[in-house]
Amino acid sequence: MTERDFEAEEKGGGSKGKTVYVVEHRWFEQWKEFVETGDQNSPSFPGQINNTELFEDLDSYHLKERLVENEDFVLVPAEAWHKLQAWYGMVDGQPPLERKVVDLPSTLKVEIYPVEVFLCLHSNIENVITAEFSRADSILSIQKAMCQAFSVPSSSECRLWIKSLDSSCERLRNVHMSVLDACLSSGMTVIMETRNADGTWPSSRPQIMNSAEEQDSYRGQPGVCGLTNLGNTCFMNSALQCLSNTPPLTEYFLQSSYLEELNFTNPLGMKGEIAEAYADVIKQMWSGRHYSVVPRVFKTKVGHFASQFLGYQQHDSQELLSFLLDGLHEDLNRVKNKEYIELRDADGRPDQEVAEEAWRNHRRRNDSVIVDTFHGLFKSTLVCPECHKVSVTFDPFCYLSVPLPVSKERVMEVFFVSLDPYAKPVQHRVVVPKAGKVSDLCSALKTHVMFQMVVADVFNHRFYKIYNADESLSCILDRDDIFQQEEEQVLLALYLRERSHYRDYGSGSSSYGTTLFGHPLLLNVPRSSCNEEALYKLFLQRLSLDACRDSSRTSDTSSEPPAEQMPQPCKVTEEEKEEEKLEQACSPTVLANEQPAKRRACRKKRKSLFTIQAVNSNGMTERGTKDGGTQPYVAIDWDPEMKKRFYNENEAEKYVKHTSMEVPQQQTTVQLQECIELFTTVETLEEENPWYCPVCKKHQLATKKLDLWSLPEVLIIHLKRFSYTKFTREKLDSIVEFPLRDLDFSACLLRKNLSNGEPLSRYDLIAVSNHYGGLRDGHYTSYAKNKDNGQWYYFDDSKVTYAREDQIVVSISLSCTCTAIFVRTFIATMHSLTLITSSSICVVWRN
Repeated sequence: MTERDFEAEEKGGGSKGKTVYVVEHRWFEQWKEFVETGDQNSPSFPGQINNTELFEDLDSYHLKERLVENEDFVLVPAEAWHKLQAWYGMVDGQPPLERKVVDLPSTLKVEIYPVEVFLCLHSNIENVITAEFSRADSILSIQKAMCQAFSVPSSSECRLWIKSLDSSCERLRNVHMSVLDACLSSGMTVIMETRNADGTWPSSRPQIMNSAEEQDSYRGQPGVCGLTNLGNTCFMNSALQCLSNTPPLTEYFLQSSYLEELNFTNPLGMKGEIAEAYADVIKQMWSGRHYSVVPRVFKTKVGHFASQFLGYQQHDSQELLSFLLDGLHEDLNRVKNKEYIELRDADGRPDQEVAEEAWRNHRRRNDSVIVDTFHGLFKSTLVCPECHKVSVTFDPFCYLSVPLPVSKERVMEVFFVSLDPYAKPVQHRVVVPKAGKVSDLCSALKTHVMFQMVVADVFNHRFYKIYNADESLSCILDRDDIFQQEEEQVLLALYLRERSHYRDYGSGSSSYGTTLFGHPLLLNVPRSSCNEEALYKLFLQRLSLDACRDSSRTSDTSSEPPAEQMPQPCKVTEEEKEEEKLEQACSPTVLANEQPAKRRACRKKRKSLFTIQAVNSNGMTERGTKDGGTQPYVAIDWDPEMKKRFYNENEAEKYVKHTSMEVPQQQTTVQLQECIELFTTVETLEEENPWYCPVCKKHQLATKKLDLWSLPEVLIIHLKRFSYTKFTREKLDSIVEFPLRDLDFSACLLRKNLSNGEPLSRYDLIAVSNHYGGLRDGHYTSYAKNKDNGQWYYFDDSKVTYAREDQIVVSISLSCTCTAIFVRTFIATMHSLTLITSSSICVVWRN
């Protein structure tokens, strides 16, 4: 090669990633002189390539600092270098100075000084080697170099950490990133760690349920592993167990296929962190070395990217599952740059054509293991009620959220409290229209009792609301107390309060602090009696039975004043007669041997049993009142000692069960097929969500119908047991039955002619997430079938037990707000699975 040829070769370079070599300038000039003379015996013969003048020392072969191009060295293209080396050779021991063209901000430049870093293993931090890498090299090339240098098997799962000069560490997550983009600079240390056999990482081994010695010696069935409840995280544990026992997804993570598909640049994703955190949990659960693991890191990541799951409140398992599937999809999306695709309406085209177009468009923007495994296709049909325009689109789905048939009737448990102080409250069970009014509830109750009534919702010792007869029953959420009402009288709401022993100085008031207790009462009071003296008499009469203590108990007579302090007899008032009756009923042995006049004098010396105070509806804020006033809410304040002597809370809160309570409630049983049919029923859009008709040019309450077009390999069915409306929130306890095997969806599919080789539409159950309890409380568990041994297991947070397929029985006792004990039962046979749980997630895997 002539000098002119070499210059042409050199001018042709300069592109990003191109390799060049550094040659000492004096040797290169001597070579040029030799080439020009062409005399092989000339004293200008350069001899072996010698870069000695470029090195700081000949032991490490570090380049001298601040070398200048065309003064200290020249750059030679790779092809020319290889020919020079073949012709002249190199001085023994000297390494070739290979360099690359890197894309620095706004310029392409040959890096003369590569990045020099220190490499070591997490397991042997003292054994450090030095290596140089180009800024254009990928982090993966560093990982491969370390595996080779430290003899780490290529099958090992590794991750790298950067230790900066200030000793801070940062994870190198994206191994496809360049050294330049990773901000890796000379002097830093790269640490490699390999995953432990139990699925943990040496640098962040999570807390395990059992001791380290027990964990190291434990060998169990992979996948049969509990998850610790971190505080109301049973919803998360249940969803994780269901996905963990979904074979295609778990195999994908156990085989580390996700490492090559992590998407760190997706703006809709989570920088791969959710996928990595989920992979860590799965690999620990399927290592066979843990009884139970603590998913704390996963919980932290979920809360970081989804603020609704921050903290330790109760959540819905389906909501967590939905977020997780979407997060995994975006973190593992193989599409790095999503193109804009304009959606087209069917416009009369065949369904097959429109469906195939929709699926292709979906895959052009969404391509991941989640789409491969869980995504199916809906057909959505909208019809304008005015111009009858029909709009057909095909939309992907990740799970089916199907409704349960809702009964038109509602069973309500109510308490009837009579104004008769000698009649105890009676608990009734009545059937009313779900869309009925309060008057319907009163009418239903009149089949048992014949009175005019007032309906009130009692909560936390106060009246939450007193209803009108024409109000909707949907406003009533919990149990209600029913009261009698007569005409032309004032209806007073009466609260019971207990005064504290100390004044409420913290509130800036000189009054005593008070606490509500017992059941509030409703009383019909004549308007002429709405003064403090008359009300005291009426309240004393009303409480004459409720407040009495057991006659076998006696009060401490030491509280009575000495006889010499008793005043002379005085005129007996009606109020004193009532109080005397109450005292005799409550504590007959206290004053039995005293003369009536003496007892009355003693009573005048003592405090009243209670005082009367006008309050607002919450029963805690006092309001001013005048004699003769008619306040709708009043409170009677008991002195603690008087309450202790004269009021028996246990006796006052006793009630009688009506015969209607003895009839067992019949639960509704529905087939899963009915839920699917209800899901595909034509419905009218709500006013809050109208459809814009392109023909009418306005929003319309169109009719909408969903149909199933194609089903995925793994089908998730969510039973919507929690029903929400504008006024109500309730839990549907209908029993849903479906086969354990061969669940056939062929009748539900709109597309009847399947292509050759396409999987059948029959499914087997592999996992169920269950919720026991009500809206404000409850607990999540799960059943799942292990993919390796085919055995069913019951997962209750950290506890895992066997579950026989022919009889899976679970009994959960739950204390509800009405203090009743409910038992939830889960029953299955060889041919049918009966669910009476709530918000269930059924994961089925196609045959």
